[in-house]
Amino acid sequence: MQIRFLAIALAVLAAPSTASAYRGFNYGSLKDDGSCQEYDGFKQLFERAKNLPGASDFTAARLYTSVQCGTSVVPIEAFRAAIDTDTKILVGLWASAGRDEFKNELNALINAVTTLGSAFTDRVIGISVGSEDLYRSSPAGIANKAGPGATAVPQTNGKSTVLLVLWTAWILPESKVVIDAVDFLSQNSFPYFEDARPNAIEQASDNFWSGLSATVEVAQGKDIWITETGWPAIGPTLRDAVPSVENARTYWNTVGCALFEKRNTFWYTLVDAAMTEGDHSFGITPADDTTPKFDLACS
Repeated sequence: MQIRFLAIALAVLAAPSTASAYRGFNYGSLKDDGSCQEYDGFKQLFERAKNLPGASDFTAARLYTSVQCGTSVVPIEAFRAAIDTDTKILVGLWASAGRDEFKNELNALINAVTTLGSAFTDRVIGISVGSEDLYRSSPAGIANKAGPGATAVPQTNGKSTVLLVLWTAWILPESKVVIDAVDFLSQNSFPYFEDARPNAIEQASDNFWSGLSATVEVAQGKDIWITETGWPAIGPTLRDAVPSVENARTYWNTVGCALFEKRNTFWYTLVDAAMTEGDHSFGITPADDTTPKFDLACS
């Protein structure tokens, strides 16, 4: 019965489209202090993204979960905030917490379709399943203690689904079955973390595009969305990669500005949240200040 209702729900969601590239940011379910992000917070962040000085058309949001923090099947309040700010949504279904939690994700999405109707579904541009699960389940992810990951794509009736993956996992032979199943591929790419090869900011652009090219080769002609990329302003030096505001600006100019007109892109991130990696700061703006840390104008 649940599968039947899921199929009905997905049937009314918008299919992925790249007629004009979407650009946006990633939004977690928690604030930077670890408390739950609620409607007002999501609304303010979506409005901030739309009004960034020097940047335009950041009118989309990628979410990690469909469940409101602190509940089991209540839809995340970002959905209602997206309606009220006319923000497009890449819906997230968290897949790493086990079967029962994933059922909660599905039920929360079905509840959103039922209660919010076309005001919600008209703004959905796709459904993402998990985040870096194949990487975390790979030998490299296990060696790096990246945490638990899911190894199968939940069946979603072939409607706007994708599994979020690092490019190093997409190119593994065992990932072909996943590529066969999804409607489009999604890639998280952080040259800053790629310390197995020279990774100074001067090599960042080449490293990013070479990773994307490797994914293109195995993608079977399917669209590739960039769902996470960025450079930290604060954090530890990793091999040759130095976090700084200047290097974050350079990465935005050399990678971001080249992406924004070509591929659906979700930058990591507008503001730092509790899920931000360790002691890094990837936020384009501080949590309590709408002023960007650097000039966002693409030259």
